[in-house]
Amino acid sequence: MKKSKPNKSALNEKEGIPQPEFISDLVVKNIKGYRKIQPSSDELINGILKGNISDLSRAITLVESTNPEHLAKANEIIGACLSNANKSIRIGITGVPGVGKSTFIEAFGKHLTSLGKKVAVLAVDPSSTISHGSILGDKTRMEELVKDKNAYIRPSASGETLGGVARKTRETIILCEAAGFDTIIIETVGVGQSETAVHSMVDFFLLLKISGAGDELQGIKRGIMEMADAIVINKADGDNIKKAKLAKTEFNRALHLFPAKKSGWMPIVSTCSSYTKDGIDAVWKTISNYLELTKSNSYFQEKRKEQNQYWMMETINEQLKNHFYNHPEIIDLLEKKKKAVQNDELSPFAAALELLSTYYK
Repeated sequence: MKKSKPNKSALNEKEGIPQPEFISDLVVKNIKGYRKIQPSSDELINGILKGNISDLSRAITLVESTNPEHLAKANEIIGACLSNANKSIRIGITGVPGVGKSTFIEAFGKHLTSLGKKVAVLAVDPSSTISHGSILGDKTRMEELVKDKNAYIRPSASGETLGGVARKTRETIILCEAAGFDTIIIETVGVGQSETAVHSMVDFFLLLKISGAGDELQGIKRGIMEMADAIVINKADGDNIKKAKLAKTEFNRALHLFPAKKSGWMPIVSTCSSYTKDGIDAVWKTISNYLELTKSNSYFQEKRKEQNQYWMMETINEQLKNHFYNHPEIIDLLEKKKKAVQNDELSPFAAALELLSTYYK
């Protein structure tokens, strides 16, 4: 009888290291003290520019922090890294939950690193609206890519941000580019038709689909389909190959109903298997052809400029919102107005106007 080989998947529980009978309180104190030591902005900037992953991760944590004390330090780091940014290709990858985004990105990322690319994956996990927590399990699901020395995976929680991205994804892109990553992949939460914010921060927008999910009907819907620069039918392996080819034909028909893109590019529909790796190289060839076209007709540069302007306006909106809710008078008055609205003593519109009038005084 053959012995079954042990499963090496990171998803399996592994035997841990036995704890010693006693732990020195002094050692614990020293370790905690070391973890509390925060490097200066200059130290983090120098580390990022040298490609130090630990410094990059620490800087991203500062950028993502909601602590007002971290804001100035984060802005200083981003400002210093800006001149070393904008040297990468930014690829957004989206699709409904279960389409196989993480598996695809691992196969695609490994293909890119085999070509000598340095790949940063910014994976956005959905946050619970009840507990506000997030699993952040993308590193576990990309266990081969995470071990690649030319790849970096950073999971982030979406928080209250809509549009499939995290609150500070745009700034994180800048830091990763400054650290020397020439290909940035943004994996979105996969919320479907409302997932559009990622389109405003990437050069190429890839939509993953699976066969047998209302292909042609979904294909003629506006919104996210209209934004896609390429549609890839994933899981085209085994008995599913025929269905995937049929879905490809249906999507190609649907795409002809959309108006021409400003870029002059006609979206490509292809099939691939993240399991067998078939079609993965064709996806990169499609992206390369798109980049060649858009750089030659100047659309690439113009789109980057428009995106920078868009994110300036988004930052203004975010800062105004934060300033409003952190205003001392608003904090006290807001709770009173909430109770008045709940008790039908005041309409929501009148309450909002009173709060805004107080803020603008």
